[in-house]
Amino acid sequence: MLKYKRVLLKLSGESLQGEKGYGIDPIRLDEYANQITSIVKKGVQVGIVIGGGNIFRGLSGAAKGFDRYQGDQMGMLATVINSLALKSALDSIGTKTRVLTAIRMEPIGELYSQPKAIEMLEKNEVVILSAGTGNPYFTTDTGASLRGIEIKADVMLKGTRVDGVYTADPEKDSTATKYDQITFDEIYNKGLKVMDLTATTMCKENNLPIIVFDMDMPGNLEKVILGEKIGTLVSN
Repeated sequence: MLKYKRVLLKLSGESLQGEKGYGIDPIRLDEYANQITSIVKKGVQVGIVIGGGNIFRGLSGAAKGFDRYQGDQMGMLATVINSLALKSALDSIGTKTRVLTAIRMEPIGELYSQPKAIEMLEKNEVVILSAGTGNPYFTTDTGASLRGIEIKADVMLKGTRVDGVYTADPEKDSTATKYDQITFDEIYNKGLKVMDLTATTMCKENNLPIIVFDMDMPGNLEKVILGEKIGTLVSN
């Protein structure tokens, strides 16, 4: 039994680096494509938003002297590159995939619209939603929250390199403990960095739950879809 019928999967750009430490690792890309295909075959409708941090991150660029407006535009283009890479990996194993862009750039991708995205999802096409919101000063987490709400997803699945939300950064604090479940208000009050505040507030106000889980463990995506208790559920 599927616990979720339509999902918004948020992937970080850094996760596509794999063991390379930069760019796109073909092995990691294929692992993700196989995991996504496995849930599509079970009848799950999948929208995907990918970050661009493995190529360029606007906020980091601004800290190094780039103009923030143009830096964020560069970051949006980085998400399109990652989206095309994932589309290629999915196409190669027979999974029908479309790339929609928040900025008009045919023939690279079709311009995003909510009705178009939902129509594609209902045809069981994987829809990769790229270029963020199309505006500077917004993160891809905020873009993922917006698209998840617009496509009426049952849940946002935030695939990361860690297996959930912790009391502190587990890579820096060995005493950090994992939450199995936490509310949006607790995220605010405890100052936990699940997503930026704009993205978290949007999910809270529109009642879109988030599951934070380790996407780098093969099979985890399917486990989440089937309702297994992995990762951390963030909800109202």
